[in-house]
Amino acid sequence: MNKEEVIARLKVIIKPYAANIQAFESLTENTDFINDLSINSANLVDIILDIEETFDVVIDNTDMERMLDVKTAVEIIETKLAEK
Repeated sequence: MNKEEVIARLKVIIKPYAANIQAFESLTENTDFINDLSINSANLVDIILDIEETFDVVIDNTDMERMLDVKTAVEIIETKLAEK
C-alpha cells in the first residue's frame, strides 16, 4: 500500500470527526488533527482505534502520543504495516 492509498483511507476515518470541514477538504500531510481540523483529544483516540481496525495494526502509547498530524500518522501506519 502506497502513501496515497494510506492517506485516502485515513481521510475516510478522519472525516466524521473533523469539525473544520474547510481544512479537511484541503487536507495535506502537514494537516494537524487538533489545530487544523479541530478534532478533540477524545475523538483523536477514536480515530486511532479506527486506524487500528482499518489497517489491522496495533498502535502503542508512544506512537499514539506522536500521532497528531497526517504525516506522522502515515509514517506510523506504514511502519506498522511493514512489520506485519
